[in-house]
Amino acid sequence: MRGRRSRTVINYDQHGNMYKTLTPHGSNRMRNGNGYQGNQQNQQNHHYQNHQNQQNHQNHAAQNNNQNSSIQETAVVEKIVSRTMLLAKGQMKRLRAVLDERVEIHGRGNFPTISTKLIDLIRCVRTHLGAAQVRARDIRLNGGAASFVASSDDFTYADLDLIFPIQIDDESDENAEKTIFESIREAVFTTIRELMPDNIGKEKFDFETLKDVYIRKMIKVASDNDVWSLFSLNNEYGRCIELKFVNKMKRQFEFSVDSFQIHLDPLLDDFEGCEQKKVTIESMYGDIHQAINHLHERLIDTVKPEEIRGGGLLKYCHLIIRGYKAAKPWNCRKLERYMCSRFFIDFPDLNSQENKLRNYLDSHFGTSFNGVTYDQWSSSGSDTESEASTSQATSSSLLVTGQAKYDFLMLLYRVIDESTVCLMAHERHMTLNMIDRVAFQLSMQCYSPPNFSSGSSTPPRTTLFYLPPDAATWIPVI
Repeated sequence: MRGRRSRTVINYDQHGNMYKTLTPHGSNRMRNGNGYQGNQQNQQNHHYQNHQNQQNHQNHAAQNNNQNSSIQETAVVEKIVSRTMLLAKGQMKRLRAVLDERVEIHGRGNFPTISTKLIDLIRCVRTHLGAAQVRARDIRLNGGAASFVASSDDFTYADLDLIFPIQIDDESDENAEKTIFESIREAVFTTIRELMPDNIGKEKFDFETLKDVYIRKMIKVASDNDVWSLFSLNNEYGRCIELKFVNKMKRQFEFSVDSFQIHLDPLLDDFEGCEQKKVTIESMYGDIHQAINHLHERLIDTVKPEEIRGGGLLKYCHLIIRGYKAAKPWNCRKLERYMCSRFFIDFPDLNSQENKLRNYLDSHFGTSFNGVTYDQWSSSGSDTESEASTSQATSSSLLVTGQAKYDFLMLLYRVIDESTVCLMAHERHMTLNMIDRVAFQLSMQCYSPPNFSSGSSTPPRTTLFYLPPDAATWIPVI
């Protein structure tokens, strides 16, 4: 009698490991009605459970990776996006040079020129504000001078902007606000009179006379989002000092490269040893590191251009002819459309457009004398390689300044022609014809300078300027 044969059965444990057992032939059928199908079903169940375990492990790993990456991204954002930073040692040296610089406020006619250090002018304004019971929260350096301090490259500037944030209670009525701004006006004119030379009997000049003689521009804005005033002190070389007294200002910059504000309070009471003090620089653009990078790389970028008065159109064209380029070339046309639209909203008629354009040319390129514009100190850095420069009333300087103005006007013509979508065709052509006419008049003035020999008009001053190696600005020699 032959013995019963055995067979090899393959099974899997709960971890999916395979093992073999010897089972008498047919025993599995007797014990499991499903026969071999039961073993196959068990095998499939084990494989499915194994797959689920692996999937769960992968999901947990992915969640951990996502959490780690999100933590890293948050850390990076917090590290990069910062509005403020402390000035470095080299920047502090530049700031000292700016504050120690002698600035000039030119009087019209036979009135004398006021010459004083910028730091003394700031202190004097602050003192008279305090005497008028107007409290300035702090004092900030803004504009081209602040960009010069922030930059590590050769960078000359044409404007000195000082911001005095003032406090006006929300509950104050219109009369209280008017009284505060009148006190500010008196403080500014008292400062001008105090800084005038002592040998001219300055006490006899009233505020209206000082306004006509030493003030280039005076503005007051009072609305829901903007409450501020501005005094632009006259300078024949285009280096006007602007004093801004701000309670509220919705938009405090045009582009990232001019968005810097330097807090000066740590230096005003003790200017000696200022390079050892901690001074904060802030970018109203939002990202101080990106704004400084734009300044070094000469890039143009902004946010919400529709909020800029005039759209920043004229400043944009000015930066382009100075060698700047768009930080986002793919967005350049969209940016130009925004700027053009806002420009024509703020200056809807042809007269206001022409007045704005001529004022910008006078303020940023030179000073007008009987309809003819003469050169000012360069704001583009093109003169920094020479040791000396004769900047007034020379044929070469007239041609250089005239060419810069002409390039500016032609670029403005192109941008308006290609990017204006808010005007009808005949309105756009009227604006383009106005720009073309101003450019033609400018070219005629450049190549036909006036004759001052008749004595009917006063020629501009001829001054030789010298630029020391480590200086921030030109120094008048004679």
